[in-house]
This record gives sequence, structure tokens and C-alpha cells, in this order.
Amino acid sequence: MAMSPNFFNKRETESATARHVVPLPAQGTTYGAPVAAATPPVASSAVVAANNASAAAPAGGSKLIVGPNIKLKGVEITDCDTLVVEGLVEATMDSRVMEIAEQGAFKGSAEIDVAEIYGQFDGNLTVRQKLVIYATGKVTGKIRYGKLVIEEGGQISGDIQFGAAHSPRADKPALAVASR
Repeated sequence: MAMSPNFFNKRETESATARHVVPLPAQGTTYGAPVAAATPPVASSAVVAANNASAAAPAGGSKLIVGPNIKLKGVEITDCDTLVVEGLVEATMDSRVMEIAEQGAFKGSAEIDVAEIYGQFDGNLTVRQKLVIYATGKVTGKIRYGKLVIEEGGQISGDIQFGAAHSPRADKPALAVASR
């Protein structure tokens, strides 16, 4: 099968400025008649805290989404700013933000800055900053965290310890100094 130089039918003569973008109407209005703005639902403190943590995540960083009914097994995930798990992931990873959706599951080892768990996590989890477990979330295994928020109904079990950051001294044996 011969490959076309216009991969995915993309032509070099097309420019990004040739596209027409229609702005969305302001919140609370539609084309024709204004609509009363809906009252926002009251959020629990866990949801507010998690939203604040999400705001610290990079907006334009690299993002990997494992969709529903997708199984990703036996991989090492690196250089990923945000991982969203809606299916099943069995992996080792080091990332900034991880979100496990309600139907999602992660098995393996993860070192994360911020983790938001709506689904299931099983394995070694190190969260350097904040771990948020929602009402539908279940975390089991060896868990290390900087800050912990558990919404009513959320579950956590296993070897759980505060203090996610490993100091270099803890990993290296002490040096013996001989005096003369």
C-alpha cells in the first residue's frame, strides 16, 4: 500500500487561519431570549479542595486519556503531565496529576503530585502533594501522601503513611566518620 504525501488528507495549502470560529454566547443567554442563570450546586469541601488542586495543574501540558473499555497493560508512563483513567491501566508511572474516573481502575505503581480518585487504585501510590478520594473511590495498597482528603463514602486501606517526599538521606546509609 502506497502512502500519500498528504497524510490524513492534510494539504499543505490549508492554513489554520482559514477556519471560521463562532463565539459561544455568554453564560445565561441564548440566541433570541435571555435565560435565567441556574443556581450552582453546593459543593462539599472535598470537591472544592480537589478543584483548587486541579487549578494548579498545567493547562497546556501533555495529557493521556485512557477511555472507557480500554485496557492498557504492562507499560511505563513517563513525561505525562495529566493521566485520566476511564478504563483499566496496569502500569508504572511518574506524573503530575492523575484522575481515575468512577468506572476507571489503576493497578501498579504511581508517583504523582496530585491524585483524584473516583474509581479504584490498587498498588503502590505516592502522592507528593494532595490525594483526594471521592465517595465512589477506593484506594488499596501501600499509600504515601502529603495531604489527604476523603469524601464521605470514600475508602482507603493498606499500609498508609503521611509524608510522601523521600529525603535523600533516608535512601542512603549514614557515613561513618573516623576521628584521628
